Amino acid sequence: MESHEIPEGMRPDARATWPSPELIDSWLGDSLFGLRPGDEVEVPADDGEAVAAARRFRDVLSQFASGVTVVTSMSGGEPVGMTCQSFSSVSLDPPLVTFIPAKTSRAWPLIHRSGKFCVNVLAADQDWLSNQMASRGADKFAGVDWAPTAATGSPLIRGTLAHLDCTIHAVHEAGDHYIVVGRVQALETGDVEDPLLFFRGRYSTTERVTDGA
Repeated sequence: MESHEIPEGMRPDARATWPSPELIDSWLGDSLFGLRPGDEVEVPADDGEAVAAARRFRDVLSQFASGVTVVTSMSGGEPVGMTCQSFSSVSLDPPLVTFIPAKTSRAWPLIHRSGKFCVNVLAADQDWLSNQMASRGADKFAGVDWAPTAATGSPLIRGTLAHLDCTIHAVHEAGDHYIVVGRVQALETGDVEDPLLFFRGRYSTTERVTDGA
C-alpha cells in the first residue's frame, strides 16, 4: 500500500488527527502497550488535539494487562538488559517466542549483535527491577543477583517466575519497532508463583486485576 493511500475502513480525516510517531513514542518507549514500566513522562501541551489522541491511544491499550519481562544478553563481557512488556509465544514446533523493542532502544543493538538473549519473567516483588532495567544512564545490574545461563551465557536473574534462553531466529521491521523472533534453546520455571503485571499504566498483581483495580 502506498503511504498516501487511506486504509479501508479508516475515516478520511483520521490521518490528520492521528498523533505523530514521536508523540506516541514519548509514551510507549520500549513497550507496545502503554507507558513503559517505570517511565515518568511530561505531556506536551502545545497541541491539544494530538495530546488527546495520543492519550486515548495509550489509555485504550492500557486495558490489556500484560506480564513484565527483562530481556538480557552479554555484550563485550558485560551484561545488558531491557524491560519489555511486548513478549509472546509464537510457535511450539519449532519453539519460538517474540519480543518487540523500539528502534530507539539502546539495549537492543547490543542484544542483536550478540545473537542471543534470555527472557526473564518478573515476579510480583520485582517492580524495582523493572524500573531499574527501564532506566537510562544507570548501572542496570547494580544489586541484581544473576548468573549466566547454560545454553547461551545470557544473564539469568534469580527470583523470577521463569526464563527462556534463546538465540535470535529472525528480526522484522514494524514501524518504529522491531519484531524479534527467538528460538528457545532452554527454559525453566522458578520457585515463585505471583507475576508482576502492568495494567492501566501502573504495576499490578493478579489479585488486584481480579478485584477490578
